[in-house]
Amino acid sequence: MSVLARKHLWRVLAVSSALIFTYAIVLSKLARTWWNDENYSHGLLIPLIIAYILWTQRERLARQSVKPSTLWGGAAILLALTALWAGTAGAELFIQRISLVLILAGTVIYFWGFRVLQLLLVPLGLLLLAIPIPAIIFNKIAFPLQLFASRCAVWSMSLFGIPVLRQGNVIELLPLGARETKKLEVVEACSGIRSLMTLVTLAVVFAYFTHPRSDGSSGGRRRGIIEWLKSYGFWRSAIIILSAVPIAILTNALRVSGTGLLAHFYGTEVADGFFHSFSGWVIYIAAFLMLFGVGWILDRFRPADDKAQTAPSQGKENDAAVERGPSVAAPGTVAKPAVQVEGPNR
Repeated sequence: MSVLARKHLWRVLAVSSALIFTYAIVLSKLARTWWNDENYSHGLLIPLIIAYILWTQRERLARQSVKPSTLWGGAAILLALTALWAGTAGAELFIQRISLVLILAGTVIYFWGFRVLQLLLVPLGLLLLAIPIPAIIFNKIAFPLQLFASRCAVWSMSLFGIPVLRQGNVIELLPLGARETKKLEVVEACSGIRSLMTLVTLAVVFAYFTHPRSDGSSGGRRRGIIEWLKSYGFWRSAIIILSAVPIAILTNALRVSGTGLLAHFYGTEVADGFFHSFSGWVIYIAAFLMLFGVGWILDRFRPADDKAQTAPSQGKENDAAVERGPSVAAPGTVAKPAVQVEGPNR
């Protein structure tokens, strides 16, 4: 190991140790939330996914030019530490956890620069998606989803001629053979926000690993931000991630509607127990297949010029080999002299 490599290794270890020491309490509480709260249980897989992404990108990160920005990096680190202090003083976990993402970004900018940060946007984004949102925002999202799912269930049951009454997120129906009505409540767990958060995270992972790989250049120069925003890869990833929202909402509404129909024919007991858990897994699989279908459709309509840019150009490689001229013979072999045709000397 070279002296330079050891220097960078010790720098990484020192910075990592300092961050772990500073955010030990924040990390422990975040891990406890991932373990206990089913709405954020997907967070347990996020560190493994981030580690795998960093491992697959290790060569690209090593080749990236290092241009540290002490000013912007230091400002981001200072802002993160201020947010950590404010969140600790105000007992606000969300601010403390956001400061963790901010200080990671600031540390990368301080030591390696914005180009390295650009390669780490997806891991940082995944960590951001695993941070629980404040309860007030969570409830503002969950309750409208509960109402939407209950409306869809009442509408689907009405199509089958089933008498049903809805009061907010409570559905009242009369099962077959019953003498009194039963109530089904679309609780927060059935609102679909859990599948929404999980599916959006899954969409980011899916869009990243299926992103069309290119050399990142156009005409021998590095692609700018404007060209990147216009590229097919950017819009493909954006559409896949955005499509996860309606897919999660619609599939959860389908699940609640199916539960209401089965409750009419087989009783409200189907809303609990095996069917409730089994239908949740079925909905996850169906949602992922729909997400996969969106990516498949986008690839079918991929622009031809983008295919030409991302495909390896064999002709350019051959031209480069011609321009380099004859190769140097390996040791132990005899190099054949090039045959040259010269005109008469004058």
